Amino acid sequence: MKSITKIHAAAAGLAVLLAVTACGGAVTGGQQAEIPKTQNTRDISEGVQADPAAVALLPASYKAKGELTVAMDLSSPPMTFLAEDNTTPIGVNPDLARLVAKKLGLKLKFENTAFDTIIPGIDGGRYDFTATTMSATEERLKVMDMINYLKGGSAVAVPDGNPQNLTNESLCGKSIAVTKGSTQQLKHLPNVSKWTCEEKGKPAINAVTLPNVQEALTQLDSKRVDGVFYDASGLAWAQAQQPGHFTVLEPRMDTRTNTNVAMGLKKGSPLTPALQKAIQSVLESPEYKESLEYWGLGESAITEAAIR
Repeated sequence: MKSITKIHAAAAGLAVLLAVTACGGAVTGGQQAEIPKTQNTRDISEGVQADPAAVALLPASYKAKGELTVAMDLSSPPMTFLAEDNTTPIGVNPDLARLVAKKLGLKLKFENTAFDTIIPGIDGGRYDFTATTMSATEERLKVMDMINYLKGGSAVAVPDGNPQNLTNESLCGKSIAVTKGSTQQLKHLPNVSKWTCEEKGKPAINAVTLPNVQEALTQLDSKRVDGVFYDASGLAWAQAQQPGHFTVLEPRMDTRTNTNVAMGLKKGSPLTPALQKAIQSVLESPEYKESLEYWGLGESAITEAAIR
């Protein structure tokens, strides 16, 4: 497990690309000046009150402890990453996790861990829940309860200007990077390869599995892979922060699946009803839309915290 004071970066140059060069934005939480988003460590949940209906559903053990532990892979801006202080988790997921904890009247402890170790950690009881842009798949639902909190989607990034004139349908035989443990690696890319290539007698897409999106985009920038298949929000962020390096293909990849992303906790957890109620309360709050708009994801809002 990684402490939240450290984050693996594949290359210093790309870490700067994804973080330091972020554009400025209006600061919330009582600060007035505009500062880069990567320096904005404001707590969006400041002043938010607990939801009595959610608190009433909390198991006694959680009330006694007074704290929730959330697992995140803090390497994927703008969803989940560390501020420039290399200490404070920021992004959409930290915002929403803080709001959920406040709705439950609990403190929040962040655990920064690799994406593919989160589910085993949840199943083993090391973390109470995760909010790390994870979609509900058949395999994940065998071991976790998952509660929708926003709309997601996948896209492909290619070198700037798309010199190979690639489309979502012309990736056959190309080397496409995916991140270890992601839905893109485990489900979407194999399916897309099957539908668009193998069933038509074309060569399969060559999946190149890498530890995180920083490494994937570094390899794309150096032309070691032909594309990166990842969460559309993260790729849009990378393209905006470093013009002239990447082009994100439009439209988003059709994966023929539900694109909602969900917070997850251990299957059958006594915390599930309270967490679902707290997430629903967040979806109905002004802070929810405020966070999504701030991070450029206003169109990702949903209205129902459905349990999967």
